[in-house]
Amino acid sequence: MFAVIKTGGKQYRVAANDVLTIEKLEGAAGDSVEFTEVLMVGEGAGASVGAPFVEGAMVVAEVVEQGRARKVLAFKKRRRQNSKRIRGHRQHQTVVKITDILTGGAKPSKKAAPKKEAAPKAAAPAKTEAAATAAPLFTAPEGEPDNLTKIKGIGPVAAGQLAEQGITTFAQVAALSDADITRIDEAMPFSADQISDWREQAKALAK
Repeated sequence: MFAVIKTGGKQYRVAANDVLTIEKLEGAAGDSVEFTEVLMVGEGAGASVGAPFVEGAMVVAEVVEQGRARKVLAFKKRRRQNSKRIRGHRQHQTVVKITDILTGGAKPSKKAAPKKEAAPKAAAPAKTEAAATAAPLFTAPEGEPDNLTKIKGIGPVAAGQLAEQGITTFAQVAALSDADITRIDEAMPFSADQISDWREQAKALAK
């Protein structure tokens, strides 16, 4: 038997023991979640189609892991303005395994945690708060910081983000190793190619 559920604004066809990746849900690995927005359940002539949801139907799943999708780059360039901007984004996702498809108001054998989808706008402040409490990636050197906005591709916002992580001088950017670039790529919204370009520009500015 299969069912069609709706979560995160998308629809999924699921069956028992299916493993699928969906938009982020609250919960740790091993927690159970309930999907009550079931659009269709059953097979063949015995299938039930909801209007919009099937009454008394429920799909139960177990959270396998919380993770993030591959980085997506957004590139913006203004013609003849010598201006370009690259931003990276990694969407939060949840991997779940379908354990039960219930109909007729049946209850799951294992008590499920309440399903709560994480709204993107609500998640942003939490990320900012966590970043503020986490230790910076690097130790800022003593003395006056350099104006990192002289590096093409670094604006005031990006310069502030780098400063929060302890990067304040051209010499620091110029001395970044490939391993450092990987750390920044994973922790901040900048791509490895973008940071490598900054490193080459900083070598000239640090002289």
